[in-house]
Amino acid sequence: MSQDNSILCALDIKDNNMRNVSVKDATIKNRGIIKHIKIVSADLTYKLYRCPQCGLNSLVKNGKRKTNARLASFNGIEYHLVLNKQRYLCKNCGSTCGAHSDLLIKNHTMTKQVQNRIFAMARESFTLTSMAKIIGVSVNRTLYDNIKLPNRCNVLPENLCFDEFRSVNGIFTFIAIDAQTHHLIELIHDRLSKTVTEHFINNYSLSERQAVKTVSIDLNANYQSVVHRIFPNAQIIVDRFHIVQLCSRALDQVRISCLKKINDKQSRIYKALKSNWRLYHLPEADVDDKKVKYIFGINEYTTTQSVIDIATDSLPIFKNAYDVYQGIQKAMHEHNISLLEETIYGYKKNNTAMDTSISTLRKNLNYVRNSCTMSYSNGPLEGTIGKIKKLKHISYGFKNLDHFLKRIRLICA
Repeated sequence: MSQDNSILCALDIKDNNMRNVSVKDATIKNRGIIKHIKIVSADLTYKLYRCPQCGLNSLVKNGKRKTNARLASFNGIEYHLVLNKQRYLCKNCGSTCGAHSDLLIKNHTMTKQVQNRIFAMARESFTLTSMAKIIGVSVNRTLYDNIKLPNRCNVLPENLCFDEFRSVNGIFTFIAIDAQTHHLIELIHDRLSKTVTEHFINNYSLSERQAVKTVSIDLNANYQSVVHRIFPNAQIIVDRFHIVQLCSRALDQVRISCLKKINDKQSRIYKALKSNWRLYHLPEADVDDKKVKYIFGINEYTTTQSVIDIATDSLPIFKNAYDVYQGIQKAMHEHNISLLEETIYGYKKNNTAMDTSISTLRKNLNYVRNSCTMSYSNGPLEGTIGKIKKLKHISYGFKNLDHFLKRIRLICA
C-alpha cells in the first residue's frame, strides 16, 4: 500500500481508489519512429451499492474494463496510464456502470493533468507545434474547443482603458481592461465606432454604464464620441505618454527641418542636431551641466547642456519647440496643471510641426487636464498589447481571429 502511494505521489495522482500500481518500460512505434515510454498500470475499484439508473441496491461486480490514458510527464518521457476499471451490473434493470476517477476526462484518452499542462503552456505563449512536441498529443482541439469567448464581463469596473491592436489580415481589434486591476474586460472583433457602441449598449444596462467614472484613451477622436455615448457620466483621460509623444515627434520634425536649412554639413550646429538628437528628448532635470565627457558627433569634451545650447542658441525656432516640449514633459511628470496651461496658451505659432501638436492639445484641453489630476493611464493596457504582439510574433501570425482572441484570453487570464 505504501508503494502504491509513493508511485501515485510521484506521478501527482490524487486518487485513493487506485490499487496495485506498477510502472514498467515499453516501446511504441509512431509514424515509423520508435519511442521509449513508461506504462503505469493500476486497478480502479471502490464499493458501489446503488444503481445510477434505477437507484436500487442491486449491483454486483461484473469484471473489469481496460482503458488507456495519457499522463503528464515530469522528465520528458511519455507516461501512459493503463487502468483496469471495475464494472458493475444491476440485477434489477440489467444496466451496467463502472468506476470513475476525477483524473480522467469522459470520452478522452488524455487526463486532466495533460489538459492543465496544455493550458499552462498556452498562457506562456507557447505555439501549438511546440506544445504538441513537448506533450506528445495534438492540442488544437483541446485548446480551442474548451474556451468560449464571453459576451460580457461579470462586473463593469469604474475605471477603464481603451485601445486597439492589429490582429488578423490587417484588422484592428478593440481591447478594454480594468484601469485598477489590469484585468481584461472586452475583446471586440473590430474597432469601428458602431460595433463598439452596439456591443456595450446591448450587453450592459444603462445603470451599469452610468457607474463608469473614467476612461483612459489616446488622442483618437472617434473614441471620445464613443465614450460620451456609452458612458454618460465618465470623464475622459488622455494618456500622458501619447501627449508627450505627440510633442516629441513635433520636436523631431522641427529639428529635421532646421537641419535641411544648414548648408555646412561639417559645422558644430549641424553635428549637434544630427548625431546627438537623443539629448534633446531628455528631461531638463536629467541634463548634466557640470560633468565633462567626450561627446561623439561633435567630437569634443564638453557637457550635455553645452551640446543642447549649441543648437538652441543659434536656432530660435528650434529653441521655441524645445522649450514647449520640455514644458509639456515637466507638466505631465509633476502633474502641474498651471504649467501645462501656461505652456499651451503661451505658445505662438511659427509655421512648424509644433503648431499642429499644440492645436491638438488645445482642442482636447479638458481631457488633457484630467491626465494631470488623475493617476490613471493607458500604461497597463500598452503592456497587455505588448504581450499580444509577442504571442503573434512567436506564433508567426494567426489566420483565425477567434483562435487569436481565445489565446489572448489565456495569456491575460
